[in-house]
Amino acid sequence: MSVALYDAPGPRARRRILVGSIVGTLVVAAVIAVVIQRLADTGQFRSIFWEPFTRSGVQQILLRGLGATLRVTAVALLLALFLGLVLAAGRLSERWLVRQVSGAVVEFFRALPLVLLIFFAFLGLPEVGIEIGAFGALVVGLTLYNGSVLAEIFRAGINAVPRGQSEAAYSLGLRKGAVTRLILVPQAVRIMLPTIISQLVVLLKDSALGFIVAYPELLRSGRRIYTNIGNVIPTAMVIAAIYIVINLALSQLAAFLESRQRVHHRRRVGPDLPVEIGVGQI
Repeated sequence: MSVALYDAPGPRARRRILVGSIVGTLVVAAVIAVVIQRLADTGQFRSIFWEPFTRSGVQQILLRGLGATLRVTAVALLLALFLGLVLAAGRLSERWLVRQVSGAVVEFFRALPLVLLIFFAFLGLPEVGIEIGAFGALVVGLTLYNGSVLAEIFRAGINAVPRGQSEAAYSLGLRKGAVTRLILVPQAVRIMLPTIISQLVVLLKDSALGFIVAYPELLRSGRRIYTNIGNVIPTAMVIAAIYIVINLALSQLAAFLESRQRVHHRRRVGPDLPVEIGVGQI
């Protein structure tokens, strides 16, 4: 039995959608044209502002900033994944106290602004004798915030697996740990993967908040360039282009992994075959 989530648009609705799409595209194109014209009028496309990016010194500054950004992103991602798994396991635990404590931790760190977490790690921890520096403060803030978000993603992904899967496994005599490890997690990964990659994109962009604690990430490296040259907008455009390329690459990775998971799943369970009901079966 199939359930229709929405009605297919009719001819009039399709015309309205088409007109709306055209109008929206024209409005966006007009805004972009106005912005480009304004930048040209103010001389932002002059070669004197863009020529410095061909120099090896400026390129090395950008590369060092990019490396610092990727490094803090990789460390924070690994720690956030581990923290998210621990908190998700706690929220799915059968023990009431463990569920409540894990839920309180998740909701607490999800509710706090990321900037506040970074400031607390950078300025508050040294007050109690814990010196972690700008890199450590940024990692702590990104880990706590994104780990709590990933915990909810993991919990929702596991809960999204049909209950009959776990019930069938329990009927075979498997314990809860084996059911989670062998039955629920492999199926939940296919559900969670796009969301996990999307959260990775968010984590990468949030690493730019290292600017406020003087961590030499990509944005702060850009400040070194425009402070000396005075090309604020061109530098911002170059840094934005770098972020866009990285995020597009991550989006393509998510699509690739999702397609591979789908192909692997079809090979294991076989294609979905239509069920034909004969007259004698009714």
